[in-house]
Amino acid sequence: MVSEFTGLTVSQICETIDILSPCMDDFVYVYDFINDFYYISPLAVRRFRLPDHQFNNVIKNFATFVYPSDLPELQADLDEIISGKKDFHNMLYRWLSPDNDPIWINCCGSLVRHEGTPLYILGCINEVGNRQQADNVSGLLGFPALQSYLLKKRNNQPQGYLLRLGLDDFKEINEKLGSDYGDLILKHTAKCITACLLPDQQLFRAMADEYVIVNFSDRSMEDAVEQYKNIRKTIDDFVRENNYEVVYTISGGILTGAQIAQSSFSDAMKFSEFSLNEAKRQGKNCCYVFNSEHYEKFLRRLKLSQLLRRAVTHNFKGFEAYLQPLVDADTNTLYGAESLMRFHTEEFGMVSPAEFIPLLEETGLIIPVGRWMLNTALNFCHEIQKTLPGFKISINVSYVQVLKSNIVAEIISAVAKHKVPPSTVIIELTESGLVEPDSRITKLGARLKEKGLHLALDDFGTGYSNFHYLNELKPDIIKIDRTFTLKAISNDYEFKLLSLMSNMVHSMDLRICVEGIENPGELSRMKALPPDYCQGYYFGRPCPFNEFSERFVV
Repeated sequence: MVSEFTGLTVSQICETIDILSPCMDDFVYVYDFINDFYYISPLAVRRFRLPDHQFNNVIKNFATFVYPSDLPELQADLDEIISGKKDFHNMLYRWLSPDNDPIWINCCGSLVRHEGTPLYILGCINEVGNRQQADNVSGLLGFPALQSYLLKKRNNQPQGYLLRLGLDDFKEINEKLGSDYGDLILKHTAKCITACLLPDQQLFRAMADEYVIVNFSDRSMEDAVEQYKNIRKTIDDFVRENNYEVVYTISGGILTGAQIAQSSFSDAMKFSEFSLNEAKRQGKNCCYVFNSEHYEKFLRRLKLSQLLRRAVTHNFKGFEAYLQPLVDADTNTLYGAESLMRFHTEEFGMVSPAEFIPLLEETGLIIPVGRWMLNTALNFCHEIQKTLPGFKISINVSYVQVLKSNIVAEIISAVAKHKVPPSTVIIELTESGLVEPDSRITKLGARLKEKGLHLALDDFGTGYSNFHYLNELKPDIIKIDRTFTLKAISNDYEFKLLSLMSNMVHSMDLRICVEGIENPGELSRMKALPPDYCQGYYFGRPCPFNEFSERFVV
């Protein structure tokens, strides 16, 4: 809409903007075409990467805070207004924050003319992605109000607690019953929580399916846990009264008032989010009280995940393949080696495989790292076989590799590439990682045997369904985990149990490798089974290729 000049000067408009600025969340602006001058609510400088709240050379300065790819479209729109082709500015695009992050805005403005000449645009900018002040579904104030409340209260009253609540598996409710029904559940959940509020407590809608109770009165952690239990019971009652049309639970994360007082708002929210997620990781429908040691371990996992990813993208720098001797139990002579992955960083030093391998599996990085390990181990084997032609190499494969990559094809290709006889390659699958039957896993043994390779089931006795996988996978070798070995060494009943297992495995034409032999007494005890192969520190610790070659390859 075009407005004819009303007698207001740009200076008067700027004064009006200054008066309105503290009263608004949005930002009023004026763009003076005649003097190539721009003026915006002074508070906008805190949010955006503006040179100042007033400046000349408008288009030139726009280039410093408008998202680069959006600038041509903005320039074209303003050119159409100035040329008279358009009378109203209404555009959705991005400005940059002081930290150079893109922020979506909606910029509207009315053109003011005088005798056909465009004088200025007067309009308003609002942040499209800004968090809502309140939530009309639950009827609660939102995140900005929570921030203001905490900043106002936390330093004066460090006692009390913050209880962050989140529905478990809320996504499934939306998927099965629709978002409208999901909104109904959120509304009733807010009512259930409100019914359990104590005097002087405040309830906020944090985000999505999460709520926050803030209590700055003199109450303990025991009170927080008790309140969580009351909320859980109230929700259970609602589910029952609703004839179990939908069944859901709620988890909670708790911070003490002292922890809130000692933290910035951002940190307090991170701690509460971690606490809620920890409750969900521990099985859901429970609560967890923030523990700084647990949080530090969580941060270490995050950092280690970043380092692992960086190592993969930098030609696997930090990864190393070690070899540990495998010994024939009858002759105590070397027949091969197991290849074992190691990882070290400047920050953490040598990292335990028990720590970094689960992270590789969780992130999927085990696929590229496993491929690197496969080729490295086969290359070692090829070099050793120049001296010991019958030398066998045992290579660990994760169930993640089996489920999410074409691992058999990769193994066959790598074996051919490194010119290693398939009969000298043993693929170890960790039994403890097998959660439930899967056709891709159960077919692994048959596909390997078709190509002349061998399969070993590692960590036998620690996982889900040992005897089931003996039948499904039909491995060539069973490896007895050291925890099982130790029990058998120190306990006659456990030894008899292991002996029965050994007899059964041998009756199926399979071979047994006992892991974890560390001294002559343990070797003597285990030979009574008897095993086919042995492995452990008594014969040699895992070591780099050069050291292994010097000690064992003659």
